[in-house]
Amino acid sequence: MPRAKHTAEAAMSILDDPRWVALVARDAGADGTFLYSVKTTGVYCRPSCGARAPRPENVAFHASCDAAERAGFRPCRRCKPEQASAAERAAAHVAAMCRAIQRSETPPTLPQLARQVGLSPFHAHRLFKASTGITPRAYYAAQRSERVRAELREAGSVTQAIYGAGYGSAGRFYAQATARLGMTPSRFKAGGASEKIRFALGECSLGAILVAATARGICAISLGEEPQALLHELERQFPQAELLGADAEFESLVAQVVGLVEQPDRAARLPLDIRGTAFQERVWRALRRIPAGKRWTYRQLAERIGQPNAVRAVASACAANRLAVAIPCHRVVRADSSLSGYRWGVERKRELLRREAEP
Repeated sequence: MPRAKHTAEAAMSILDDPRWVALVARDAGADGTFLYSVKTTGVYCRPSCGARAPRPENVAFHASCDAAERAGFRPCRRCKPEQASAAERAAAHVAAMCRAIQRSETPPTLPQLARQVGLSPFHAHRLFKASTGITPRAYYAAQRSERVRAELREAGSVTQAIYGAGYGSAGRFYAQATARLGMTPSRFKAGGASEKIRFALGECSLGAILVAATARGICAISLGEEPQALLHELERQFPQAELLGADAEFESLVAQVVGLVEQPDRAARLPLDIRGTAFQERVWRALRRIPAGKRWTYRQLAERIGQPNAVRAVASACAANRLAVAIPCHRVVRADSSLSGYRWGVERKRELLRREAEP
């Protein structure tokens, strides 16, 4: 094969690689996922390196520093890929603060957290919020909510659970409990006892579908292969709840949901019982503002809620969504436009997007 032709084919192969897109964009979010080397300079770099973009035919990708060095390349002096990146150091600081909060019986102060990771209180607060999308105090509250859930399942009484989870007073707990648990604490402790959840199972063009609702609105829209698996998931969430079959009014609501699945580009005013953390609910509200037929990246979604560095937290909030199509997390894609994981299957995500793209 002529050398020129071989070089052109190698360049085309690189241009089709999503890693090339990250390299050209100097995407710091890709740091830690791969490295690239340039044969004309003999060095290897991070994707975010500020050096001039190389010609594609001179580039090779590597999984690690060891792999790049075995191939005969040396680390770039500018981006220092052999050292921890700023993003990696920031992630380590945030992880350390999260662990400190999780271990604490009382809310740690910001100066206390900052001292533990060797940062100023201002920098620690800004870094934590940028990475998680919430403040350290809000993270503590979320962790305490999880502790309450665990205590309510194990403790002998609701009062024991309240103090076991670190609340100083019952009044403060009850002021927030129903919004966070989705029901009263006594009902949650009983596994949803006395909670009435109406549900219906059926078939749609994407497979089996389950729609469930409380008196407040639809609390679950699930898609899958087997109807029974969808029902078991609902039963695991509320083991003692009173699950009721569909009546005529509920069947009408289910028909609207199925219609939304079949035509995800149409507007639907469905009553929703949305239950999540404050951050998750911010993400879910933003998801509902994505126009049908449009695709946002996780980074764009993070920017829309005012947290441009909370891309991973945004992705986690999308994964926690329990209301398929009604909260359209299927409209969010990776930076290279590829489809990432979807709670109800990537093929269903691809089909929903195809339907929305049709004229």
